[in-house]
Amino acid sequence: MDLEVRHLRVVCAIAEAGSLTRAAAALCMTQPGISAQLRRIEAMLGGVLFDRRQAGAVPTPFGELVLSRAHAILPGIDGLLADTARAALRTTAPDRVRIGSVGAPLLGHLLLAVKEFLPHSEVTSRCQYSPATLLDDLAAGRLEATVLGDHPAQELPPREGVVLNPIVTEPVFALLPTAHPLSAQEEVSLAQLMDEDWAVPRPDSDRTREYWSSVCAQVDRRPFTPYEAEGRQLIEIVRAGLAVSLCQATFIEAPGVTVRPLAGNPLWYRHVLAWHRDGPLAAHGAAIHRKVADATWRRAPPALCTHAGGNGIRMRPGWRRPEAER
Repeated sequence: MDLEVRHLRVVCAIAEAGSLTRAAAALCMTQPGISAQLRRIEAMLGGVLFDRRQAGAVPTPFGELVLSRAHAILPGIDGLLADTARAALRTTAPDRVRIGSVGAPLLGHLLLAVKEFLPHSEVTSRCQYSPATLLDDLAAGRLEATVLGDHPAQELPPREGVVLNPIVTEPVFALLPTAHPLSAQEEVSLAQLMDEDWAVPRPDSDRTREYWSSVCAQVDRRPFTPYEAEGRQLIEIVRAGLAVSLCQATFIEAPGVTVRPLAGNPLWYRHVLAWHRDGPLAAHGAAIHRKVADATWRRAPPALCTHAGGNGIRMRPGWRRPEAER
């Protein structure tokens, strides 16, 4: 019988545990089984590795020699196995790809890009308002990719193994009831909105409300915020004429609400595509990112076309794309 990697692991486990009984428990073996395994290893190597004492198993000088070599060999083998497993995962199309997204208009582009590169995989998606939760799920392997968002001075924290690749940074716009007098203006100032009741998202880990408040404080006033809502509920409050709010520039106008630029672009929102560098999308991550960025760049949202000319987002002053994507 030839010496195998598993034999070296048994020897190291016995030395680390200090007894055959504890080593057997750690390796999910029986005590007689590990004793027989150790005798075979010693026979192969030609010497006694441990002194069996009442207090436990102590390495002999011969055992110390074997352990020193095993400790030098095993990390390299473990690294090889981990690297090849990750490489195999990157080159093998997964059966299912789970996509996450905050409330962003880029999810459809991402799903289409994933389907193009992995046509035989089942693609699923789920949306949440908190990028922190989605980032946790991505790092833990519960998602393969996700669309996230952050604000200036509130950038998403780096996570081990996670690639964060910005797609585009856009100005934040005003969301108004269509019947509101400010809707007749080409753009509105933040100071003008301070005279209105606001509908705002509830405070949570995505820090949107905190960011809005910090910028509003620069005009020495804070908005009155009697309504807390998100998504469709927030739009309905604005549509009813009860409040104003803010939205992404790529927001698609709905009946009863109007989107207008904020004078001077005082607020910004950054869209970020994230994937795990060792996950099944790692081999396609950069290409998928380019697809999503190009689709976003070509898109002509009504809110931007109306106020920025025929080329939509390319014409909006202040709209900026990451340097690497220009």
